[in-house]
Amino acid sequence: MLFVSDLPPLCVPGAIRHELIRTLKGTSPLYIKPRPDLSLLVWLLRFATHCNRIHRDHAMRARDSLLRASREFFDALVAEERLECDFDHRGVLIAFIDPVSLDGYASINRLLEPFGLGARRLDRQAVRRLEPALGDDVCGGWHHPADSHLRPEWLMRSWSQAAKKRGVAIEENCSVTHIDTQKGRVQAVGTSRGRFTADHIILAAGAWTTAMALSLGIRLPIQPGKGYSITMARPASYPGLPLYLYERNMVVTPWKSGYRLGGTMEFSGFDTTLNARRLDNLERSAALYLKTPVGRPVVERWTGLRPMCADDLPIIDRVPHLKNLYIATGHGMLGISTAPATGRLMADMVAGRKPLVDPAPFSIQRFSGLR
Repeated sequence: MLFVSDLPPLCVPGAIRHELIRTLKGTSPLYIKPRPDLSLLVWLLRFATHCNRIHRDHAMRARDSLLRASREFFDALVAEERLECDFDHRGVLIAFIDPVSLDGYASINRLLEPFGLGARRLDRQAVRRLEPALGDDVCGGWHHPADSHLRPEWLMRSWSQAAKKRGVAIEENCSVTHIDTQKGRVQAVGTSRGRFTADHIILAAGAWTTAMALSLGIRLPIQPGKGYSITMARPASYPGLPLYLYERNMVVTPWKSGYRLGGTMEFSGFDTTLNARRLDNLERSAALYLKTPVGRPVVERWTGLRPMCADDLPIIDRVPHLKNLYIATGHGMLGISTAPATGRLMADMVAGRKPLVDPAPFSIQRFSGLR
């Protein structure tokens, strides 16, 4: 989903208490694998300190700047570059099975209205008229018309092809082994295919940025947040709109080419093994909301790591002590949604232009003791 309406960060007032209650009820999508991990403990403490109204309001303004610019770039890129990615602009429908949660979302919607991103509330009958694929237990919904959706792996394939046509060289299946620095600059990047040199280096390795930055003496408050998805053929009764299943914090994405269930947030380090129980839970949760929750055959069961920053804002900045090194990471669950604006902001920084987006909220220096 290109969820431009997703302005509130994860660290909002009451977030920790809310997740503890859901964990006790067995309905939380969050799982923290028990293990001795000092970096995770520090991250959790940092996260807790940001669960306040001041940070929430600040983060919403910052996220809006990236998301709004990205929406405009996506519209232009898909049209001009003819990107084949099942791009569709129908908004996102948030579906509810709990009337209390449905009513409670009104307070979130009020926060979005000043940004022009308010949703339309739908009762039990209206939500089924809009989306007939919803099951009988759905009590209502909120429709955000500003949002879009696409198929991300198709986007990456089409986007990389467009970049190559413009002369961009992409070295795939190439491992970075070390980064050479000298006199306050990156001199070269060592890889499995030899040394690469450049005037400017951008470190944008998702969740793995943390380890690479640490080798340069930079400590980033980022943890890998594991998510799961199941891609399959469209079921007999499939939704026409992308859905956010509110109480289960998961998404249902329909495309012309297929259908995907996705969600969960697991903190288990850099473990990328598939947990069958977590995958099965996606199907069980979807069954609470949809008449026909799954399709066959299943094309792919997948897991990946999101770079989760402790304040749920990305880091997009030049490294202070290395003049030609830039970092872009920590986008959490908005990686695709904010990709074009992040790229433009990086380009503006490297080229010395006035940035299109205010870079201040994404400064690496907002965290103390990173080095």
